[in-house]
This record gives sequence, structure tokens and C-alpha cells, in this order.
Amino acid sequence: MFKKFTPADKLLFIAALLSLLFSEILYFKGHKDDGTFIGLWVPSILAFGIYLKLINKTKND
Repeated sequence: MFKKFTPADKLLFIAALLSLLFSEILYFKGHKDDGTFIGLWVPSILAFGIYLKLINKTKND
């Protein structure tokens, strides 16, 4: 599955995963506002990865 991922894809996936974990840690330690704010980064990071994929696909066509 991961063979099709480029290094940029892997980096963005790791960034989204770390953001999710860090937001959960903050949330459950009582910093609910900070945890929610950082948790909102996850879909933004993943959407940026999708955007980069679409840009590369249109350049190759």
C-alpha cells in the first residue's frame, strides 16, 4: 500500500498523524481549546496533500 506514496505523501501523512496525537494529548490533559485548535489542522494537512496530488496529476497529463 505504501509503495505508491511519494516522500511528500509520507511526510504529510506523518504530520497529520502527529497533529492528531498531539491534539488528543492536549485535550485529555485539560487544554481543550488548544487540543481542538490543533485537531482542526488534521483535515487541512490532508486536504493540502490531496491538492498537491491533483496539481501533479494535471501537470503530467
